[in-house]
Amino acid sequence: MLKKELLLRNPLRLLGNNTDERLPKGGFGVVVARAGVGKTALMVQMALSNLLKGKNVLHISLTDPVQKVSLWYEEVFRNMTGEYDSAQMNRIWEEILIHRFIMTFQADQFSVPKLTERLTDLSEQGIFYPQVALVDGLIDDEIPQDFLEQFKALAQDLGLRVWFSLRSHRDQTPDLSEIPPSMASLADLFAAVIGLQPVGQQIEVRLLKGAEQNQTESQLILDPATMLIQDAPAG
Repeated sequence: MLKKELLLRNPLRLLGNNTDERLPKGGFGVVVARAGVGKTALMVQMALSNLLKGKNVLHISLTDPVQKVSLWYEEVFRNMTGEYDSAQMNRIWEEILIHRFIMTFQADQFSVPKLTERLTDLSEQGIFYPQVALVDGLIDDEIPQDFLEQFKALAQDLGLRVWFSLRSHRDQTPDLSEIPPSMASLADLFAAVIGLQPVGQQIEVRLLKGAEQNQTESQLILDPATMLIQDAPAG
């Protein structure tokens, strides 16, 4: 019951009733922002939403060690559940952890064949079968198209829904009404694109691609204090 309540209160639903299911199996989504704006926090909230549904989530970090990624999850979950009974939340935390697996790679050594090898090891030993994958730490001018095409083939083979975080450069950050210029040549590979941009003292969140007609005006912000998604204040 508490898991259901957490899911109903998750403001990511405003980007689509089931943000993860906005992607087809084998589909790609991407969160785009410049460095330090909140991409990892948003990715972790996406992961927690899936974990609360009992889905197996593979988190791949190209920038942080496993311990730091784990701390991100603990902090975001604590901020999400601070008003609830701690004993109940601890039980839910233990339940969802069995559905999460964290991998780390050096960004310059990350490749689809290496990932395939590690996933094969996990599946052959019956350790982990991912349903959703998050790849945190790509940089916009360092992504060869053949890498994404290889990843797409892997995702389709495994039936994975994949979200990437993509660091854009400061001078390329667009208005949140359009897909970033750096994404133009790759946009067809992504079913959904979410943009984050600092505006004054807050960070605006907008679905740039993949919005349903009645959701294109959803106004969300990433709270700098808690790094949680919330409705933008009226006015």
